Amino acid sequence: MSNVKAIIGHNLARVRERIADSAVRSNRSPESIRLVAVTKYVSAEMARVLVDLNCYDLGESRPQELWSKANVLQNREVTWHLIGHLQRNKVARTVELATWIHAGDSPRILEALNAACVKTGVRPSVLLEVNVSGDVAKTGLSWNEVEELAPRLDQFSGVDIVGLMAMSGFDSDAKQARAEFCRVRELRDKLQSLCPAGVQLNELSMGMSDDFEEAIAEGATLVRVGSRLFSGIENRT
Repeated sequence: MSNVKAIIGHNLARVRERIADSAVRSNRSPESIRLVAVTKYVSAEMARVLVDLNCYDLGESRPQELWSKANVLQNREVTWHLIGHLQRNKVARTVELATWIHAGDSPRILEALNAACVKTGVRPSVLLEVNVSGDVAKTGLSWNEVEELAPRLDQFSGVDIVGLMAMSGFDSDAKQARAEFCRVRELRDKLQSLCPAGVQLNELSMGMSDDFEEAIAEGATLVRVGSRLFSGIENRT
């Protein structure tokens, strides 16, 4: 495991360096960008290595995996992010563990999140997921849906809706990805004037292993990086 820790440590340092460099090029502070280490393809022990390396923001796509890893790492100072689609029957257990929900992809899931949080008293930060690329295989609100929803966001008073989440298209190259992230930022800026008082969409969760630098250039405050952190490790489970 010591060799594994050395490899992950090297990868993590390199990702953090690239985040910092991207921020500086965009006249931003590196501290304004939060790295979410995506652990969906690795074991809980691999996730533990990240925590040992002072990487405390961990992201999971599947609620069941988040529950399982949170149980294993329950004594660690981990902030959990649910970054994948969330079904309504998994909301109640997830909000007890996840501080961030990146998957506010429909009014129905927002209603379920709100009801569960009012009942339990927890208050996660929720991001509205926007399908910026129009890929039919992806979840997320359309442009029109999110604009129609914005003036009514105060009805979800049990959660903090704090920004937008988006992914670039499956086939987008770096130039296309940056253009898509630019559109998300512009949408966020437009929505600010449509939102009720007290709702501030300051966060932008954009960018993954292959395009986080483009996302940072367009204002991302959270980047979700997984595969780059575990490059060079054959057995990740």
